[in-house]
Amino acid sequence: MDAPTRPHLFGLLAGLFLAAGLVFSAMVCTRAWMRIAEGQSISVTGLARKNVRADLAIWRGTFSTEATTLLEAQQKLRQHLAIVEGFVRDKGLSNAVYSAIGIQELHVKADEATRTTGYRLQQTVEIRSENVSRMATLSGETTTLVEQGVAFVPAAPEYLYTKAGEAKLEMLAEATKDARGRAEQIAVQGGRQLGGLRSAKMGVFQITPLYSTETSWSGVNDTTSVDKTVAVTVAATFAMQ
Repeated sequence: MDAPTRPHLFGLLAGLFLAAGLVFSAMVCTRAWMRIAEGQSISVTGLARKNVRADLAIWRGTFSTEATTLLEAQQKLRQHLAIVEGFVRDKGLSNAVYSAIGIQELHVKADEATRTTGYRLQQTVEIRSENVSRMATLSGETTTLVEQGVAFVPAAPEYLYTKAGEAKLEMLAEATKDARGRAEQIAVQGGRQLGGLRSAKMGVFQITPLYSTETSWSGVNDTTSVDKTVAVTVAATFAMQ
């Protein structure tokens, strides 16, 4: 048989190269599709909420005296301190803490000269109690101190939830579970299946008054209400199959 002619040989080689190129292109496209498929994911935010009640209350009140001399002001403050201590005992509260005495000079300016006219002394009492309900009514009962001549000014109680750290761990798991449920709903609607968790990041931890819609990027830690809502979010990314 005669040897193939040069044009026929060139045509044969060109066909082989074309076939090889098509096979290589198909392999590249397949691998690229696999990488794209493997890289597909879905990111969602899960939420967990829990209603809690404050388990610690902090109550403070300030009382002060004024007199023309420091000694007289100190004597009056000592008398008022005894009245406040009696009030605290009568209420069955034994863990009161009293601050150091603050001293302020009182001045008057006359004929371009300033002279001292007296002194104002001030002291603060602080009580911490797990009896939150009892502490909530304490401020309204301090009118008896005023009736006894004590210039007493109560502050609004602070209500704290001390188990927030424990609740956070529990709620992170719930928020992640909620995120997975949301992602599964989205995946099903798209005819896909959800894969494993790729990443998860905790969002802002919020403690707000019950039924409040208050939020903050830096977080909220409410101390004004007895009943609160604890909320945490988790930003999660899942693989798609």
